[in-house]
Amino acid sequence: MRRSGMSRFAFPFVLVPFLVVSIPVVHAIPQATAVKAADSGQIAQDIASAGRLRMQSQRLAKLYLQAGIGLKAGQARQQIDATIGDVDAEFVRLARYGRKPNVQRVYARSEALWQEMRGALKKAPDTAAVERFNQISDEMMVHTGKLAMLIEGEGETPVGRLLDLSSRLNMLSQRLARLYLQAYGGNQTQGVLVDIEQARKEFASGLLELDMARENSLASRDAIGLARNQWVFFDSAIRELGKVERREERAAQNVVSSSERIAQVLDQTSLQYIKDFAEGVRSAR
Repeated sequence: MRRSGMSRFAFPFVLVPFLVVSIPVVHAIPQATAVKAADSGQIAQDIASAGRLRMQSQRLAKLYLQAGIGLKAGQARQQIDATIGDVDAEFVRLARYGRKPNVQRVYARSEALWQEMRGALKKAPDTAAVERFNQISDEMMVHTGKLAMLIEGEGETPVGRLLDLSSRLNMLSQRLARLYLQAYGGNQTQGVLVDIEQARKEFASGLLELDMARENSLASRDAIGLARNQWVFFDSAIRELGKVERREERAAQNVVSSSERIAQVLDQTSLQYIKDFAEGVRSAR
């Protein structure tokens, strides 16, 4: 109301200096908004990158174990070799966070764990090597999760919650596949079975939450639908784990192939959230 009042009395009082000064202020508002939107878009992409690192920590552990137990071992080695470059690229993409005081320690620890994991991938996946690799991958999962959280705290981005949820589900799908392969390979201890059931329930409830998010576009909902279709096969194999022979290879192959497909479509979901956000910003200008 005050602004409209000044506009009404500007001409009788001939407030020329006020009018001259106000012009750049009016034009600065959309400019500042555009800068903030650009920053939010960059942060959204960085959250997705950190989420991929968290997912890859568990996916590489799955593939390493898969090669060790001889389940499509050649394919698993090829996927490992292809993924190493992807992880290197994500750390390069996020390198500026290594210079931010509130993030640099977590970034440095995440990168150090990756270098240790990178070296471990060169070793033959025997029992001791797999156990150590799992320890490293779990620690990297924790630190890259912290990295994603700190990046999200760098600024407000409306899609931050959905990006965090989709990337966490992606990590859970790979962790669940890794735990399944541990049990398939003979480690059906109570601890592993409890971890499997906990991860299974968390993934199922999280996927439902993501699917019901009101922010979903038609494209993101389609991608989530593909993940749900793959989850049917994945979940069925997990539920049958205690009812079949230890070497039921068909079920294990379903877990391997379904988890890889879920990784693809949930990453597509994250990218779609970023795309939808960018398009929303452009249409609002």
